[in-house]
Amino acid sequence: MKMYYEKDVDVDILKDKTVAVIGYGSQGMAQSRNMHESGLNVVVGLRKDGASWNKAKEDGLTVMTIEEAAAKADVIHVLIPDEIQAKVYEESIKDNLESGNTISFSHGYNIHFGYINPPKDVNITMIAPKGPGAMVRKTYEEGFGVPGLIAIERDYTGDAFKIALAMGQGSGLTRAGVLETTFKEETETDLFGEQVVLCGGVTELIAAGFQTLVDAGYQPEIAYFETCHEVKLIVDLIYAKGFAGMWNDVSNTAEYGGLSRRKRIITDETRLEMKKALEEIQTGEFAKEWTLENQAGKPMLNRLRAIEASLQIEKVGSKLRKLCGLQK
Repeated sequence: MKMYYEKDVDVDILKDKTVAVIGYGSQGMAQSRNMHESGLNVVVGLRKDGASWNKAKEDGLTVMTIEEAAAKADVIHVLIPDEIQAKVYEESIKDNLESGNTISFSHGYNIHFGYINPPKDVNITMIAPKGPGAMVRKTYEEGFGVPGLIAIERDYTGDAFKIALAMGQGSGLTRAGVLETTFKEETETDLFGEQVVLCGGVTELIAAGFQTLVDAGYQPEIAYFETCHEVKLIVDLIYAKGFAGMWNDVSNTAEYGGLSRRKRIITDETRLEMKKALEEIQTGEFAKEWTLENQAGKPMLNRLRAIEASLQIEKVGSKLRKLCGLQK
């Protein structure tokens, strides 16, 4: 494993280059502001007079249409949602690329699955913060940063790695450390983590635990505290100290109960489903499913969102978060 830090950055590699950040959502806002404040020449490419246009201007950034930004830039850093990247690339970026340009991403999805195919005479790079945009911005303002990943899919100019690493420095990532990976590894592990653990697995585990207690006659508010609210406390311990540190900080009763019961919850059948989910990612089956879902107008996603919003745990949680001052 090789980690890269501030000392590894060629500070002059982007001195005479323009970086166009395409998009001004969570990551676009954080990375463009961080790079701008780090002294890089940054422009933001947005839909003319869209919701983010004035916001980016108010934040002190130079704002252009996506076509103008792509034409002006030496590095085009694409930070719009995965599902619209290919369309925006074809309509607004592709014809504005010049030989020797760099097209950059913070997630390898569209390159790895072949939805975007840049010409052979441009670099294809990735610099990916391992944290949400709000945290990328917050830690930068505090003088530090979140860790990141770096990957080079194509090095046409011979200095693609240096360019990507300098962008990582601009966003504050080299303060914490940047780990080298590949587009394939980043994409497949990122999707797997989201589906099986971080988003899909965790929410289903919490919801199942909550419902088990409520169905057994316990107060929904108590069930929420025990199965949802306290998850953050345990995750924070694991984040800071690892499994062993977390077990050391909870009671012996919690440690014994957790260690002796967890394989009854995450069973061999669950692990087989994890492998199946990974196979669907690796073969491109999930990517094809997600493409068709978007082409159809997201009917399944909209239905799943409606079901999630109607869950009892959501209603109870909203009430308790307001009472605890966690939510307005």
